[in-house]
Formats: sequence, C-alpha cells, structure tokens
Amino acid sequence: MSEALNRDYEVCDEIGRGRFGVVSRCISNSTGHTFAVKSIDKSLTSGDSLDAQCLLVEPKILHLLSPHPNIIQLFNLYEDHTHLHMIVELCPNEDLHSRIIAKTFNEVEARVVFTQLMKALSHCHKHGVVHRDVKPDNILFDSKNSVKLADFGSAEVVLEGDTITGVVGTPYYVAPEILAGREYGEKVDVWSAGVVLYIMLAGFPPFHGETAVEIFEAVLRGNVRFPPRVFKSVSSGAKDLLRRMLCKDVSRRLSAGEVLRHPWMVNG
Repeated sequence: MSEALNRDYEVCDEIGRGRFGVVSRCISNSTGHTFAVKSIDKSLTSGDSLDAQCLLVEPKILHLLSPHPNIIQLFNLYEDHTHLHMIVELCPNEDLHSRIIAKTFNEVEARVVFTQLMKALSHCHKHGVVHRDVKPDNILFDSKNSVKLADFGSAEVVLEGDTITGVVGTPYYVAPEILAGREYGEKVDVWSAGVVLYIMLAGFPPFHGETAVEIFEAVLRGNVRFPPRVFKSVSSGAKDLLRRMLCKDVSRRLSAGEVLRHPWMVNG
C-alpha cells in the first residue's frame, strides 16, 4: 500500500471487487470525511493490452468530466509499485442492478433515475467521451440518492467527427454496431441506456438468450418487442422513446441530447 495513501487516508473495509482490483471505504486523516478507494492491481493489466491503457485513461477522463452532479468524482490519485489507487466519492446505497432485482420501476420512478443518467451521458458526449459500458452495475447512488455514473475503465475520448473500433461492453447492453465490427461513436451509449430503461420498466432485457452468442444474435437482429403482459401499463411515449434509442440505424438513433428533449422526458 502506498505510503502517501496511508499517510492521507485510513483504508477500511472492502465494499466491492472488480476485474482488476478492489474498492474499499476510506477515511481522510485530515478531514474525517469518508471516501472510496479503487485499488487497481497493475500486474493484472500488464503488457501492451487495452487493459494496461485503462489504468491511466480512467483518472484522466474523470478529471476531464469533473465536476458533474451525476458522474463519480475523482479526488486523488496514488501509485506504488503494485497498484494504482483512485480516491473517489463514496456511493453507500445499492447500485441500480440491485434495485432492479428488488423490483421493477414505474414510469415516474424510472424517469427520475433515467433523466440523471442521460444528463451524465450528454455531458460525457459533449466532452468527446464515450463510456462504452453503460449498465445498471455502473449506475450508483450517493448518500442523497442522486445517480452517479461510474467505471470509466472502458471509456474512450473521441475527437469530433472521429469514430472508434474494438469490441467492448457487456452482452445484454452492447450496441449492434460494436458486435458487427463497425466503427462507432457516442450513440453506442444511447443504445445501452435504452436497454437500461427497458429493464427498469420490464424487469428483463429486450435482447436475451441462453448463451452470450444467442444474446449477441438477438442484439444484432435488434427487434424490440413489448410483450403486452408486461407493457400493457407502460405509456406509448415510453415505448416510442425506447424504439428511438434501440434503433439499429445509427443515423436515426437519438443522441443523448435528443433523448433529454423527448416528450416522455420533458412532459413527465
């Protein structure tokens, strides 16, 4: 553990674990305020892989996007021989994934969460940042129950007019243009956010299968269905928004800003 980190913070209990390390609660020795420390094991990201690049990309991107009320804030960064330690704000409430498992959302509840998520994504896209892994596990809630978009380890900065490549994301949420191996831009996040909204309202994903391959095939087909048994109480406005977000034709898919201006968002 970094000497500087131990000087400035008391690292406490583990509160989460990811691909490359652990997240622990920590307390500032100077102020007594509580934060989270994300400790990334550098040995797991060795070599010239994308994973190695992720090490410094995430702190740079959080610095670029900060501050925003709906994006996790980075406060400090420490590095030692084995780990990179990121001091970020603590989100003590359960994430959106846990909340969806507990219950489906009505439209009013879904809109409150979704508006904050889309404000975060609109801010990212205005700064040229594509998140690339929008999913309920990465949508956290702070002590005031505000949404905080987290985990920018797969994010990429794209200059205006440019596109990116590379298969990144999580099966249920990944956009079809990524799976098809095409170049893509920030609208992949809009697709993923559309999947999140669908799941909040339905309790299950719009594209599913028994295996990752079957899920990918369903995503590539991109046929959005609204089973009457589940969607009979969901408004036509919500379904219209979902169709416009989960649109295979990227040129017709809404941007994050257009989602925020959609009647279902505005008139709710």
